[in-house]
Amino acid sequence: MTLTTLLTNIGIAAIILTLVMVFAMKNTKSIWMSFLQNYCGVLFLFSGWVKAVDPLGTAYKMEQYFAEFESTFAATWMKFLAPLFPMLSEHAVSFSVFMIVLEIVLGLMLIIGLKRKMTSWIFFLLVLFFTFLTGFTYLTGYVPNNGNFFDFGSWAAYDKNNMKVTDCGCFGDFIKLEPYTSFLKDVFLLLPAIFFLLRHKTMHQVFNKPVRWGLVVLSTLGLLVYCINNFAWNLPHADFRPFYEGADIRSQMAKEKEAAGQVKITHWRLENVESGEEVVLENNEYLSNYKKYKGTYKVTEQIKSEPTMKMTKISDFLIEDPNGNDLTDEILSEAGLNLLIVNYKLKGGEAVEKNRMVKDSIFQIDTVLTSGSSEATIVKTFQALQEKEESYTDYIWDAGYLSKHTKLKTFTDAAKSKGLPIIMAIGGADEQQIRDFDQDTGLGLRYGQADDILLKTIVRSNPGVVLLKDGKVLEKWHINKLPNFQSVAAEYIK
Repeated sequence: MTLTTLLTNIGIAAIILTLVMVFAMKNTKSIWMSFLQNYCGVLFLFSGWVKAVDPLGTAYKMEQYFAEFESTFAATWMKFLAPLFPMLSEHAVSFSVFMIVLEIVLGLMLIIGLKRKMTSWIFFLLVLFFTFLTGFTYLTGYVPNNGNFFDFGSWAAYDKNNMKVTDCGCFGDFIKLEPYTSFLKDVFLLLPAIFFLLRHKTMHQVFNKPVRWGLVVLSTLGLLVYCINNFAWNLPHADFRPFYEGADIRSQMAKEKEAAGQVKITHWRLENVESGEEVVLENNEYLSNYKKYKGTYKVTEQIKSEPTMKMTKISDFLIEDPNGNDLTDEILSEAGLNLLIVNYKLKGGEAVEKNRMVKDSIFQIDTVLTSGSSEATIVKTFQALQEKEESYTDYIWDAGYLSKHTKLKTFTDAAKSKGLPIIMAIGGADEQQIRDFDQDTGLGLRYGQADDILLKTIVRSNPGVVLLKDGKVLEKWHINKLPNFQSVAAEYIK
């Protein structure tokens, strides 16, 4: 679905609601105001819902924003604000749930007309907040990689590759909007937001006051449970990401690689090394006159054609073993059932230096010349067992997180007994940490390393379990909803 189609459908829903209020409920003071209430209300209901199905997705997006804000403010006179953002990042999930519930409930409040003045102010402030986020996202495209957002004198030509946060997440993973489009959308929403502030007394109200409050209170409680269920107890009930159940990862990856291979350089952006003058040349023109520009101009950008299909996170699917050997093809080419266990972050893992006593065998080595032989034989004779102290690094894992792997071990042990290949993909851990983790959990699995963002995209659980066959996703499980392997075998192993 495109943004135009979505906004059109929302407009149709708003018109229907407005007509019902005008002709059936007869409680409108201004048809235009009622339409705006219903339009903005339905828009917030929908945009909130597509995020409510996946609160972790919004939390991950907020973590990206907080990290970027921290580095941006730290390099300015406002550096006293920088320590605030790591603290906010620690509570990104709670912040995500709060914002999602607020957005949906606010949409409902607009439609039913609860506390019109208060609703108008909350709507205005929330849209202003969204405008700041989307504006920041878009405008960072003008900031060079080594520049700071607030150093306006260093801004250069727009380059989407300069953006640290590539999309605002306005509609979760349902629709990915270009930053410029998101920014314009929020600027547009400021118009009805200001209109509501100025004319809130003409806003319609439906039902009586107790019913309006009852709807809002019940909706808030229900949405809180719904959001928490979609990450703490279960996987999102709707999966808009490319690794959804039924996705053919191998085929899609091949298509995306083919499309990427067909991308061609169409133009070259050059900058005069002395004057700083920029010129943009067609590819053939630049290559034909290469010697003319060599030394006088430097290449600042290769402008390429758009791929024939949109790239997804599947293009970034890469899992390597601790030695750097690529495991991707092995995972996706397995003709039979195989399991991919996702651990985007090993929780805890605090390194503690400890000492321990180890026993060391002492041997005496002699050279013996046997009769009748001209060659000496080396003989090693055991002498004693000596204890010595050695230092080592121990990793302290989060107790609750570690206990989840007890249940996982029962599942993977049963899978191994049936001959299923299993690889656990881990993000952000080195070989020593992985080895210690395997020893403490007793899993005894093969391990791979991958980008943590990729792993978060594959399954919204840490750990999470993905059942694959011939590169296709058959099923995914949250660790708290992991069934016993016997039921999985009964369904998939014939």
